[in-house]
Amino acid sequence: MNSHLSLAAQVVSLLRCPACRSPLDCAGEECVCEQAGCGSRYPVVDGIPILINERNSLFSISGFVARRATTSPERSKLARTLGRLLPTTGANVRAKRNYARLAGMLTSRTSSPTVLVVGGSILGQGIEALSADPRIRLIETDVSFGPRAKLICDAHDLPFADSSLDGVVAQAVLEHVVDPFRCVAEMHRVLKPGGIAYAETPFMYAVHGREYDFTRFTLLGHRRLFRAFSEVDSGAVCGPGMTLANAWLYFLLSFTGRKAPRKMLQVLARLTAWFWKYFDYVLVGKDSALDAASGVFFLGTKSETTLEDTELVKCYRGGFG
Repeated sequence: MNSHLSLAAQVVSLLRCPACRSPLDCAGEECVCEQAGCGSRYPVVDGIPILINERNSLFSISGFVARRATTSPERSKLARTLGRLLPTTGANVRAKRNYARLAGMLTSRTSSPTVLVVGGSILGQGIEALSADPRIRLIETDVSFGPRAKLICDAHDLPFADSSLDGVVAQAVLEHVVDPFRCVAEMHRVLKPGGIAYAETPFMYAVHGREYDFTRFTLLGHRRLFRAFSEVDSGAVCGPGMTLANAWLYFLLSFTGRKAPRKMLQVLARLTAWFWKYFDYVLVGKDSALDAASGVFFLGTKSETTLEDTELVKCYRGGFG
């Protein structure tokens, strides 16, 4: 165990106890809550603080200290190689454009925005517009160790001070949390007034996280999730073409639960359904495609008012006019 934090001093000053939200002392071998009535202690593993409130989390601090696999077991070298060589069945059509817009919004608000990435142990699709901009400080967090994770935390209890961050990103994360409404409320809490939230969440997409996959959202359901935010933009990020390809893949996988045949069926699906994703470059911007989108996105700013459900239902813009 290494007590030297990999986080910048400016980020450490924003950290709070995930159990009681009091300041943390991270000067020693661990991060210790400064609230006498709490006194929670959080280890630092290889420079990464493990800031988990075990009362509200599926994960345990001891599991991270022991480096037990959580949601992302490492794939074999052969599987990684095949994954790179085979054609893919999906395309995130809007991510690159959306992240570029988000970067512009962030840097127009402040010269050095600080952005929390929830589920950021690896670099998300299209997020290079943020990661490559030297003006933007990313705090990449996850509930699993990974090449980019600088902090282990659970989105149900974000270990940051109220109104301390300029932006929050959650790409393909909210389907994997047990209470997405609590997680989005936490995002709202840690954002500064007018802070920016960006999320991509699956809609018509099969289970892909084993026991850690819980929820799906229509575009309207996603908007309600972010009802305490003012909408800047929303829509499909992955379209019906990806939905169709994914359905074919999982149709084939339904025939067996055995590992080896399932691997072969995955190869077959990718070789026979890769082309459907290209339809999404035409369809993803059409309202008529929203009701069958593989994934949806929301871009908005922190608001002090809440969108009423009577107004929410007026926001429907799918294909059933």
